[in-house]
Amino acid sequence: MGVLSGLEPQRVFYYFEEISKIPRGSYHEKAISDYLVNFAKEHAIKAYQDAFYNVVMLVDASEGYEEEEPVILQGHMDMVCEKTADADIDMEKEGLRLKTDGTYVYAEDTTLGGDDGIAVAYMLAIAESDTIAHPPLELIYTVSEEVGMEGANGIDLSMLKGHRMLNLDSEEEGIFLTSCAGGISTLSKLPVEREESEVLDWYEIAIGGLLGGHSGCEIDKSRANANKVLARVLAELQKKIAFSLYSIEGGKKDNAIPLCAKACIGILPKDGALLSDEIDRIDAVLKEEYAETDAGIKVTFRKMESNSSKSVLKEQSRLAILNLLCNLPNGVQGMSASVEGLVETSLNLGIMELRNDHLFLQHSIRSSVTAKKREVVDQVRQLVEKAGGSVAEKGDYPAWEYKEQSVVRPKVIALYEEMYGKTPVVEGIHAGLECGLLAAKIPDLDCVSMGPDILDIHTTAERLDIESTRRVYEFLVEFLKRKD
Repeated sequence: MGVLSGLEPQRVFYYFEEISKIPRGSYHEKAISDYLVNFAKEHAIKAYQDAFYNVVMLVDASEGYEEEEPVILQGHMDMVCEKTADADIDMEKEGLRLKTDGTYVYAEDTTLGGDDGIAVAYMLAIAESDTIAHPPLELIYTVSEEVGMEGANGIDLSMLKGHRMLNLDSEEEGIFLTSCAGGISTLSKLPVEREESEVLDWYEIAIGGLLGGHSGCEIDKSRANANKVLARVLAELQKKIAFSLYSIEGGKKDNAIPLCAKACIGILPKDGALLSDEIDRIDAVLKEEYAETDAGIKVTFRKMESNSSKSVLKEQSRLAILNLLCNLPNGVQGMSASVEGLVETSLNLGIMELRNDHLFLQHSIRSSVTAKKREVVDQVRQLVEKAGGSVAEKGDYPAWEYKEQSVVRPKVIALYEEMYGKTPVVEGIHAGLECGLLAAKIPDLDCVSMGPDILDIHTTAERLDIESTRRVYEFLVEFLKRKD
C-alpha cells in the first residue's frame, strides 16, 4: 500500500506517488522520461522522446470524439530540489519521502515537486482511462523548465495538430492564467586572488530560518534572500573586526529565494568575544527588520575545530566581493503600470559560491517588458564588470502575451461558473510559464494555464492540497468531455 493510496482521485495520486519515487531534479530527467515512454508502450500510446528527454504522447480520441479538434495538455517533469540543512537524503539518487496529514500531501525535509509533478500525474491518469470521454489528446511533458525552460525551447512539436492547450503548471485553483513574464538567467564570474593566512581561529557564519519561496510567485513578499543577508552581515562585521574570508556560499537554484547561506572566516583569538557580541547585535536587528516576512531568521556562528592556516582571499578580493554583493540589486524592481498589484520586473540572486579562483553568482531575472528585462541584465553586467568580472546569459525565454481572441478562455470561465457557482479570476503572473515558447512553435496557440492549490513551492514547506487536486481533476475531465 502506498502512502497516498487512500486519496482521491485514486489514479492521480497513484501516479504522483510513482513519479515521486524517481529522482527528477532539473538536468536529471532521463529516468522519469524513460518511465513516461514505458507507460506509453504499456498502454499502446504513440510517443516521441527527443535528445533532451522531452516526451510527447498522442492519445487517440474516445468513441464519438474522433472528429473533435485535439486538445493539448502540457506540464514539465523536472522539479526544484531543496532540502532542510539536516536532511539525510540525496535527492539525485533517492525518491521523495511522501507524507499526508489528510489535508495536504508533502515530502519529509524536502520540496514536494507538486510543481509540476501533479500535471504529469493528471495526464497519466487521463491517458490510461477507458472511461473518460475526450477528443484526441496531445500530451507534452517537458524537461528543465525550472532552469530556463530549456526543454520547451528545444522541443520539436511538428507532429501536433492541436491549437488549443491547457498548461497545468499553475498553483492556485480558480485562477486561470493568460499571460506571464519572460525571463533570463545571468551567470557572473568575479576573479579572486588567494594567499596563505596566518594561524587563525576559524568560524562558520550562517544565515537560516528563512521562508524562501519561488522567485516569481513570492518575490513581492519582501522575504529575505540568504545570500544578500550574509553579504550584509559580513560587511557589518568588517567595520569592527579584521577577518580573512575562506569561503562563502548559498542557494542551489536561481529561481528559488535562498533559504540559507554560510561563510567561513578567520579572526585573531582576541576577537572571539567581539565577534559574539556583533553577531548578537546584527541578529537582533534582522529579527526586528524581518519580523513580518521571515520571523524565524537567525544569524549563527560556531567555532571550527581546526585553527590551521588556509588559502584565503587577499584583502582586495574580499573587499571587491563584499562590495559587489552588497550593491547588486535584488527583489522587485518595478510594478506593472497597467495591472494593479502585478510585479513587472524583478531579479533573484539564487546561487552564490566562492570557488578557488572566482566568485560565481547566478541571478534569475524576470519581466513582462522585454526592454526592462534587458535593462536589469545590463545593470548586473555593469556592476560585475566594474568589479573586474564577466557575465554570461542563459535560458532567455519570451513573455507569454495576452491573446485578445480566445476559444479556450471563455470555455473554461463558463465551465467553472457552471460547476462551482462563482466567477474565476483571470489574470497574468510574474512567474515564468512555458506557454510563450510553445506559442512560438504552434501557430495560433490558444492557451490557458491552471492547476490545484500548491503552497510554498520551491521550499521545504511545499504542500499539495488534496481536495483542490480532486476538484481540478474533475474540472479537467469535464472540460475534455464537452464538445464544441
